[in-house]
Amino acid sequence: MRTNIIQWFRGVALSALLLSAVQSASAARPLKALIIDGQNNHDWRSTTPILRAALESSGRFIVDVATTPGGKNLESFQPDFSKYKVVVLNYNGEEWSAPVKAAFVAFVQNGGGMVSVHAADNSFDRWPEYNKMIGVGGWNGRNQNSGSMIRWRDGKQVVEVGQPGSRGMHGSYFSWVVEVRTPDHPIMKGLPSRWLHTPDELYSTLAGPAENVTVLATANSDSTHENEPILMVIKYGKGRVFHTTMGHSAQSMEDVAFVTTLDRGAEWAATGKVTIPVPKDFPSADKVSIWTPPAK
Repeated sequence: MRTNIIQWFRGVALSALLLSAVQSASAARPLKALIIDGQNNHDWRSTTPILRAALESSGRFIVDVATTPGGKNLESFQPDFSKYKVVVLNYNGEEWSAPVKAAFVAFVQNGGGMVSVHAADNSFDRWPEYNKMIGVGGWNGRNQNSGSMIRWRDGKQVVEVGQPGSRGMHGSYFSWVVEVRTPDHPIMKGLPSRWLHTPDELYSTLAGPAENVTVLATANSDSTHENEPILMVIKYGKGRVFHTTMGHSAQSMEDVAFVTTLDRGAEWAATGKVTIPVPKDFPSADKVSIWTPPAK
């Protein structure tokens, strides 16, 4: 009997070791990411290389880039989303073809990850499923009929339609303080409660379905004087979306906090977990920290 018990414990221990090895191997395996650009009212030619370098330098991603053609005819744009764990949108342009839109919806609904960067939340104002994915967006005809705005007041998330008018605005291009609102979320764990972001546009009055949205961080708008959502996560079907409103320009992206939250947000969107550490040079509440892309 004693021998059997010892053998049972040995078997359990061996199984635990094998499971740990499999999990470690899975965690170490690079995740395939796709960046989509090609149309944007922002300079995607200078920002996509930074997004790519940021993701690749984390050691967690292998990155491809799909660049749409210019103009309204996007029939030739037919990415295979099934090859990837996460799709990063640096895009604000014409709507994709119906088959590509349907494939993207299926990709996210079935567990694929998505990251919306800055002006990507300006895009596709007439595509209901996309607006559900990003939670809230701005510009391109969005108004009070587009849905609700999300703000942070009195220690909680507040959802409201607000006064009639256009949705999506920003004030000056300046450095502003980001405040963490959901510190226990995997993306935010270990980050300081407040940090100073490099000069950027501070989006405000974004509106949309505002469903299944968790605000991770806010900043106080110089336009609305509201605590506007800066970092958000959205659940869409079985998929996960990380939405960052930061990243107007190359200068805005060359920031340790932007890169860190992008990398951790993309990993979370892809896997539901975060293993990428918080760097020692993460900015403080009164000092920015500049990120330099690694030399090729």
